[in-house]
Amino acid sequence: MYWTCFVGVLKRELLRFWQQRSRLISALVRPLLWLVVFAAGFRAALGVAIIPPYETYITYEVYIIPGLAGVIMLFNGMQSSLSMVYDREMGSMKVLLTSPMPRPFLLVSKLLAGAFISMLQVYAFFAIAWLLEVQAEPLGYLLVIPALLLTALLLGALGLLLSSFIKQLENFAGVMNFVVFPMFFLSSALYPLWKMRESSEWLYWICQFNPFTHAVELIRFALYGQFNGQAALVTGVCTLVFTSLAIWGYDPKRGMVKRKVGG
Repeated sequence: MYWTCFVGVLKRELLRFWQQRSRLISALVRPLLWLVVFAAGFRAALGVAIIPPYETYITYEVYIIPGLAGVIMLFNGMQSSLSMVYDREMGSMKVLLTSPMPRPFLLVSKLLAGAFISMLQVYAFFAIAWLLEVQAEPLGYLLVIPALLLTALLLGALGLLLSSFIKQLENFAGVMNFVVFPMFFLSSALYPLWKMRESSEWLYWICQFNPFTHAVELIRFALYGQFNGQAALVTGVCTLVFTSLAIWGYDPKRGMVKRKVGG
């Protein structure tokens, strides 16, 4: 019964994604612009090659590949929160949550389905980057799967948590600007933290406390067959916290849903 329910949720998300092909295109255009256009300027500022923590000389384009993969999953997580708000307004989410299956299981199933879609988009981006001769280690594309899954769950859980606070679709754009762009720019997605520290000490520490930074570093190390224990720990703990808060937020007895109905 649980497996049938999960497959049903997964099929629903895949069908929605298939019917919204522009979603895939928009998810790929943003990172490809950073990769093709902006990388030239950043490379000139940071040098032809940089030395990441794993002591390997790589070009700037290769360095930002993990960060851009994280951006794809970050925007997909926010898209998932948008779909939850839309479903709540249309009433379809109410039908889903009144299922006889436990509500936490339904929410986690939606998280896993969204994570699967995020990973499909990331590998589509990897394929295009490969054609543009921006390539990591071949084995790394397999070793990075667990890191991508954990990151997708982290960002999906954050989106799910935000959707419990967003009352109307009109408020979604403001939340996007308030959450997505600070998380993206105040991280190691586009530039190494040691460069940030040279510029500003307090910005460096903000980046260190940004969970997206650790998710990006987890992906970056995994692409080169290495394991970053600290990044994995921070990403895993934040995923559990965001997921727990999202489940609480959708609890009609205690969470945000009750407050909205009461208001």
